[in-house]
Amino acid sequence: MADINKTDVEAVDSLAKSYRDLKSEIAKVIIGQEKVVETVIQSLFSNGHSLLVGVPGLAKTLLISTISQVLDLDFKRIQFTPDLMPSDITGSEVLGENRNFQFNKGPLFSNIVLADEINRTPPKTQAALLEAMQEKSVTISGVKHELPKPFFVLATQNPIEQEGTYPLPEAQLDRFMFNIPLDYPSYEEEVNVVKATTSSTQAKVNHILTGDQIIKFQELIRKIPIADNVLNYAVSLASKTRPGTKMATAEVNNYISWGAGPRASQYLVLGAKTHAAVNGKYSPDIEDVQAIANYVLRHRVVRNYKAEAEGINEEQIINGLM
Repeated sequence: MADINKTDVEAVDSLAKSYRDLKSEIAKVIIGQEKVVETVIQSLFSNGHSLLVGVPGLAKTLLISTISQVLDLDFKRIQFTPDLMPSDITGSEVLGENRNFQFNKGPLFSNIVLADEINRTPPKTQAALLEAMQEKSVTISGVKHELPKPFFVLATQNPIEQEGTYPLPEAQLDRFMFNIPLDYPSYEEEVNVVKATTSSTQAKVNHILTGDQIIKFQELIRKIPIADNVLNYAVSLASKTRPGTKMATAEVNNYISWGAGPRASQYLVLGAKTHAAVNGKYSPDIEDVQAIANYVLRHRVVRNYKAEAEGINEEQIINGLM
C-alpha cells in the first residue's frame, strides 16, 4: 500500500473541515436527518449518485435543493410524471430559423439534477438517465454532448407500494451509488420542524464549496491508499451476495434471487475511502466499509418469494454477511 504524501494529508484535513462546515450549514434548514445528510454529502465527494427513498413530506426535495445552494452549483429539478418523455429530460433537436437543426439542452444539463419522484414515470423515460449517470454525457441523433462537471443525480422515490409508481429497472438502480432510506422524524424533531416552517422567518445558507473544489476532492478520494485486506473484504462482501456461487452463504442461497455486481465492489471501496476521509482518517479500514455497506448493497440485492413470505429484508441479510 502506498503512503499518502504530506500534500494529500493536508487535503484530507481540508476535506474533513469542509464536510463539517457543509453539515452545519445544511442543519440551518434541515432539522434532524443527520445520517441522511452525511451520506448524501459522502456520495457527492465520491462522485456518485444517490436515491432517497421515503414517503412524501419528509423534506427529501428540500434537502437536495439546500445542498445545491450550499455547494454553489447549477441546480435543476425534474418532476417525474407518467406522461414525461425522454426528450423532456435530455433535450431535443429543433428546426431553427435558418432551416438547420439545433440542439436545445434539457434540464439534465446541470451540476445537480433532482429527479423528483423518479418512480412515477415509466421505465422508458427512466432509461433516459442511464447514459448520463454512467458516461456523464447525452447522445442525441448520433452526436455526443458532454454534461457539466461535477454532475450528480439525486433522485427521490416513493415506496413502491404506493399508488401510481413503477419499479425502477435493475440497470437504473445499479447506477445509484447509495440507496438512502428516510424515516419519520422523532417527536422533538417534528416539533422543531413545525416551528421553523410555520413562522415568517426563513433560514439562509452560505456557499461553502465551488464546483472546482468538489472536483479536486473527488480526485483526492481516488488517491487515498487502501490496504489489501480492506479491499479484499469489500470485494468478498459483494461476492457473498450472489446466490449459487462458491462464496454465497446458505442464507443468500435461500433468500436471494440475484446479488450485487462488480459496480457494488467499486462503490464499497470508494465509499469507504470517502467515509474515512470525512472523518479525518488517511486510509479506510474494514469499519469504514461496514459503515456504508447497507447504502451500497440494499438496492442491488433482490429477495425471492421465500424471503418476502418470511419477512426477511435486505438489511438483515447484508448485516449477516458482515
